[in-house]
Amino acid sequence: MEVKLPAIALNIVRTEQKLMLDMVQQHSAEEKRPTSLQGNPSSAKDFGSLSVEFAVGVPDKVLSKVNPSGHGGTSVHNTDKVSPMGEHRFVDRTALFSLIKTCGKHKDLQRGSTVHTDVLERGLLKNDVGLFNALLSMYMKCGAPLKAQKMFDEQLMRNVVSWNALITGYVQQGLSDKALGCYEQMLDEGLSPNAVTFLCILKACGNTKDLDKGEAIHAEIGRQGLTEKDLVLGTALVDMYAKCGALHKAQSVFDSFNLQDTVMWNALLSGYAQNGLGHKVLSYYEQMKSKKIRPDSVTYIAVLKACGSIGALKKGTEIHHELRGQGLLYKDIMVGTALVDMYAKCGALVEAKGAFNELPAPNVATWNALIAGYAHKGMGKEALTCFEQMQDDGITPDMVTFVCTITACGSIRALEKGKEIHKEADRQGLLEKDNVLGNALIDMYAKCGSLDKAQETLDKLRKRDVATWTALIAGYVQHGLDDEALSCYARMREEGVHPDDVTFGCILRACGNLGAVLTGEAIHAEVGLQERDSVLGTALVDMYAKCGLLGKAQAVFDKLLVQSIAAWTALITGYGQIGWTEKVIDVFSKMTEEGIEPNLVTFIVLLTACSHAGLVDEGQMYFEKMISMYCIHPTSEHYTCIVDTLSRAGQFNMAICIIQTVPQADHLLLWSVMMGACRKWSDVELGKQVFEHAIMLDEERRAAYICLDHLYSASDL
Repeated sequence: MEVKLPAIALNIVRTEQKLMLDMVQQHSAEEKRPTSLQGNPSSAKDFGSLSVEFAVGVPDKVLSKVNPSGHGGTSVHNTDKVSPMGEHRFVDRTALFSLIKTCGKHKDLQRGSTVHTDVLERGLLKNDVGLFNALLSMYMKCGAPLKAQKMFDEQLMRNVVSWNALITGYVQQGLSDKALGCYEQMLDEGLSPNAVTFLCILKACGNTKDLDKGEAIHAEIGRQGLTEKDLVLGTALVDMYAKCGALHKAQSVFDSFNLQDTVMWNALLSGYAQNGLGHKVLSYYEQMKSKKIRPDSVTYIAVLKACGSIGALKKGTEIHHELRGQGLLYKDIMVGTALVDMYAKCGALVEAKGAFNELPAPNVATWNALIAGYAHKGMGKEALTCFEQMQDDGITPDMVTFVCTITACGSIRALEKGKEIHKEADRQGLLEKDNVLGNALIDMYAKCGSLDKAQETLDKLRKRDVATWTALIAGYVQHGLDDEALSCYARMREEGVHPDDVTFGCILRACGNLGAVLTGEAIHAEVGLQERDSVLGTALVDMYAKCGLLGKAQAVFDKLLVQSIAAWTALITGYGQIGWTEKVIDVFSKMTEEGIEPNLVTFIVLLTACSHAGLVDEGQMYFEKMISMYCIHPTSEHYTCIVDTLSRAGQFNMAICIIQTVPQADHLLLWSVMMGACRKWSDVELGKQVFEHAIMLDEERRAAYICLDHLYSASDL
């Protein structure tokens, strides 16, 4: 029966049918010649596409109603049978391709499988490799690689397009190792890869950071003479080398092209950005603009990432103005998210929130960038407010959101809120998916002082990596539970988990605190030549110094490739702890001669050493230098050191003058120090005056009375 359709509907059907016919004919022709992307730079945007992708689909409900003989369009032949889908089966190849493509596009695996069954029953796959390739691609797009592989293994007639469909599918599914295996099998079967194959395999090499394989592919591309002609392959090579960290090779490939388009520039810029070379990104961005290459969204994302990594706030703000002028903030949420992230990483949270408010529809990644910025800056309350607001706006938190929010809870010791978020994450089963969240929870509980809960969380995790154990070990050390830290370390080693530099640093600190020399020496032997590393070496210097083994501390220090301020301070502290004041001053002098500027801690150690040795003039000199030469504002600890130095020497008037310049909040401690000196000098009258000052500040009056009692006892009063 003929169904009359409105004229406009018939015109649409005719147009779509003609498009399908033209594209299928083009596809049939392409299957007879090697696939190549030479000379077609725009193909880089369709990086994952293969020639098995076909025409614009016509809805099958419309197709089933069109008169087979009608109106001059491509005829679609119905059969008398009804398919399991409850619709007419079509033997027309064009309609099948359209339906298969639609199933892949919408990830409709059930419908796609039904079409596959229908095709098998008709025996259409026996001599139609194009139809086979379309089904193969459909299964991959539906996230069913096992079905695709099974179908592939059962098919005898396969061409390079078939292999490309399988390889591309594995890459798109994040199974790059599988893709590389397919490539080797393809070569073993005697098939020659084409440009599409190389594109897919280069992407797989980049994903797996398999530089050796990538270089071998590059050599093969060169043997086929493709590199010099094909901008798309060149871009893929730049991208692969950059992802493998071989930036000099990425640069070399880039430079070998006389003309580079925006996509190739983006591959280079993104590579430098991913490897933390922000200054390089900004330099090449300026070169790109000087060559009149128009930046796009990908360009701006790479540049903003670079600005965030090096704290280039001024340049990032300039890019913000450019984006606003081009309207990109309203068109591409990924660009907007990169902008918020840039401001957050630069510590400009007011600007980050302002950029966030400009965006028409922030997504979960945008919220994550803002929350992470607040958490990193220690603004936990603001991070938690954002967490609540995003949910009020209907945005569902993801794994990253939970990790950032848990970090925020740790930064402000919000234990109860952390427990609440833990419960929600557990309810969603997120702890079973990734260690990162579990590690963040352990760190949060440790920072909140809930070490039992941190241990309980670790015990419940199915998988525990080195970061998991280190988070708990660090928590124990931070709270002075060094024995527990060593026990945890021993348990970690029993489970076969190898420590990293951070773990070693924590354990060496625990060893130093406990004086556990044997354990510390065992770790030293294990790290071997890594002792020359700045971080590990400093931890070893600190451990040996705390254990009183200054000879070993000095020996490790002398081997360090980079002697940081932390290493110098650890050595100075060690000499100060054993009362070797002359050595403290000597090492301090060498440090400043090397151009290393002392910090707050260095001066505390130095002033303490002078105080204990009775070096009044030296103590005053270093105190004045700290303020005038190094612009370090004294803390209560610095004031305590200098007041103690002067008081021990009986120079009470000078000590009182310094106390009077100090903020009142620190007075009680300083008056207490002076009372101790009054006891030494048996100066009861001054002690009484100091007591009067102290008692005004001590609400409970206990400390002041204890000091006065000691003074009277020493003076036999």
